Parts: sequence; structure tokens; C-alpha cells
Amino acid sequence: MTTTTERDSRFDTARHVADAVLFEGYVLYPYRASAAKNRLRWQFGVLVPPAWAPAHGEHAHQRTEILMEPRGEATLHLELRFLHGRRRTVQRLYEDGTYADVGELHLPDRILVPWDEGTEERVELAVPVAALAGEGVVLPFTRPAHEESEPVLDGSGRAVGRLLLRSEEAEGRVRVSAAELDGPYRVLKLTAVVENTSAWTPADGDGATREEALPRSLVAAHLLMGLDAGSFLSMTDPPEWARDAVAACDNRHTWPVLAGGEGRSDVVLSSPIILEDHPAIAPESAGAMYDALEIDEILALRTATLTEEEKREARGTDARAAAVIELADSMPPEVLERLHGAVRGLREVTGPDSFDGPSTLTEVPDGEAVFRPETPWWDPAGADPAPERILVDGVSVGPGSRVLLRPGLRRTDAQDLFLRDRTALVETVLHDVDGGVHLAVTVEGDPGADIRREQGRFLYFQPDEVAPLEDA
Repeated sequence: MTTTTERDSRFDTARHVADAVLFEGYVLYPYRASAAKNRLRWQFGVLVPPAWAPAHGEHAHQRTEILMEPRGEATLHLELRFLHGRRRTVQRLYEDGTYADVGELHLPDRILVPWDEGTEERVELAVPVAALAGEGVVLPFTRPAHEESEPVLDGSGRAVGRLLLRSEEAEGRVRVSAAELDGPYRVLKLTAVVENTSAWTPADGDGATREEALPRSLVAAHLLMGLDAGSFLSMTDPPEWARDAVAACDNRHTWPVLAGGEGRSDVVLSSPIILEDHPAIAPESAGAMYDALEIDEILALRTATLTEEEKREARGTDARAAAVIELADSMPPEVLERLHGAVRGLREVTGPDSFDGPSTLTEVPDGEAVFRPETPWWDPAGADPAPERILVDGVSVGPGSRVLLRPGLRRTDAQDLFLRDRTALVETVLHDVDGGVHLAVTVEGDPGADIRREQGRFLYFQPDEVAPLEDA
């Protein structure tokens, strides 16, 4: 077993997507620390200390299992990536030479505020596949506690304060093993387990807050794995002979996909966010927006509407937030135009001869034939007040109602199907501009329900996908 000292070039393509996973939701629009949704940090791939995990519904480990077909004396290259939290305290310098903590420090171009930064960490491993038999290999790692300070200078170069940056010790280990399976071909089941092994114990037991656990956590943890000779089998589209073996793989809190570029199968990204095989960053994207489910055009336009004061606070929140502000402010019109309405894959579906160009389109009707309401569809004045409750199977349903989830097969989100027959609490009833009705719900028993409710991040079902239960 050896640790690699240089990044494996075969990961270069996959690393673009892995970077997006690493910083997904790192800082959300409007990119200010004071925004409510930026006060509850880091929801994806957080491996917390084991002493804190059980009582709070979070995890101290993630497990990846995937099938591989190594050739000859193949070597497995593995790279664990995660963020290590670093707490930033802002201090003002007074005339007597003393420093004191402050909630904000105003500078000409930014407003510095306390914030938890995330520093990128890597744990790398290269091991012959033959060495993975039996118990395999174990690679422990430690990121020690560290404290440093940075001076804060005003526009004239005069010291006006400092930033205290402190990270707590984070410990973990990676366990990797492989077992050969019976079958017509030589196939091995690869198992990779990432664990937070921190010995930290909350001083007040179960009363410790998430903010205390996060500096000792592995945040957005994910794996890149590659074979120098051989290939991995897709977990979503395996060959027929391997379907049963793939179905028996046990993946917990992460999901592996082929990620070495289209047509390649020698690299896997195991991500806490479910992806499809060969994920890729949209070529139109000019830069990272860090917002969950980001839509670049909307975020760029909305970021451009922030006031100068709001932009100053965003720049002082985090260097990555500052980069988003600069990106939105400097984006040329032609780059912004590229973000509008990109369509992919139609020719692959319809065939190259199915579209003959603009001449096949019908003409636009003249002005008198186009219906133009007196009040635009987007103006609230043109709509009747939406009722807060609706009838479902003859029962009044609204905020506070309990319902049984019955997602229909017509839904495109496969994750909704896992919630079938779960009970949920209706948070609100929403009406769209087309007259559709949607129920925003939180699932009962979900340990993250309070966080989702605080952030306004709900699950949505239509009335025919729920069955009313007796109100709580």
C-alpha cells in the first residue's frame, strides 16, 4: 500500500463534477452570512463524530459497494475528499492596541462577519487490487487542530483588526476490501468505507449543538476511485449477468456512478448526492454558484440586483461568495445569453432527418388573434386569493394536516417512490399560475424536518398523491 503524492490524471474529468459535489450548498443566494438559509450550514455528506451521531439522526460513516473487473496486476487509486470546517472570529483593533470580538467590521469594499469556512482536504491511496483480499487495507488519517490569525487592513493599509481562524482536530479512516464473486466472469465486489473516528465527546452529552460537532466532521465527503487496468460495472445499467450481484451491493449514505467521461468505465465517483452515470458540468456554466439545484441564469440575474451594501456583506462572508459577486457583475451579455434555454439531445431522440428547420414551423398569428388579458398572468391582482385549505377525498386539508403519501408512477422523481405509505405533515398549500395545486409537506420521523422547515425546503405532492389522515 502506498499513498499517492500527486493527483491521478485519470481523475481530472471526474474532479470537475466532484468539485460541484464538494461545494454544493456551501453558500446560498444571496451569499450573505446573515441570510437565514446560510445560518444552517452543510447538509450533504456530513460525517459527524460517532459520539454525536446516534442521538441526532446523522451519520458517522458512509459505505460504497460496486463491482469491478480488474485486469492483470491492476492497482486501485482512491481519493477521499472532504471539507474541514474552520471557524472565523472577527476582532476590531482599538487605539490602546487591544483586540475585541465584534459582530461585523466595515471596510470600504466588504463587511467582515463571523463565519465557518471550509478548507478542502484529500486522503489519497494507491494499492494493488490483490492486496484488497480478506480484510483489505485500512488507512487512518488525522487533520490536527490549528489556529492562526490574519491582519485586516483598511484602504490605506492601516491595521484595523484581525481574523482568528481555528480548526478542530478531525480524525477518520478509509477501509477498502474486495471479494471475488462466483459467476461466468472474474468480478470483484469492491467495498470502501469512510468513517469519522473522532474521540470527541460532547461535554453536555446529547445537548451539544450541531455547530459544536461540525468543526470535527468530514463535510461533503465523497470518493474518487480508479483502476489503471480494468473497469467498473454501472450500478444503474449493469449487464444482464451481473444484475443480481449489483442489486446485492450495499451502499449507505453515498452512491457510486461511472465518472471518467462518456464511454469510460475505469473511474467511479461515489457521491452523497445521487447522480447519473457520466455526470458533467453544463458547458454554458461560467462559474460555480454554490447554490443547491442552481440555475445559473436566474442566480446571475438575481445576484446582479443585490444592493451595494448587500454585495459588501457577501464579499466579506467568504472568498467564494465574493467570487460569485464579481462573476455576476462582470459577466458579458453574450455569456449570460448562453445560459438561457439550452436544449440538448433532441437529435439523438428524433433522428437527424426529423427536423427540417424553421420552415416547418407555423406562422405566428397576427396581433388581433393573440389573446392579451388586461392583467398579466404574473400580476397577483389578476388572481383570486388562493385558499389555504383544499378538499381531498372530501376531507379539508391544509397546514397542520396529516396525510399518507401515495406518489403516483407518473412522477419523474424516483426518490418520491421510496416515501410511499409514509405519513407527512402538510406545511402549506400552493397554487401555481396554471391552476395546479401542490401540497408542501415534511415527512414525519425525518430527523432533518426542523432544518428543512427552517429553510423552507419541502417535498411537494399533488392532491391525488395523498390520502388524508385524522388531523393532529
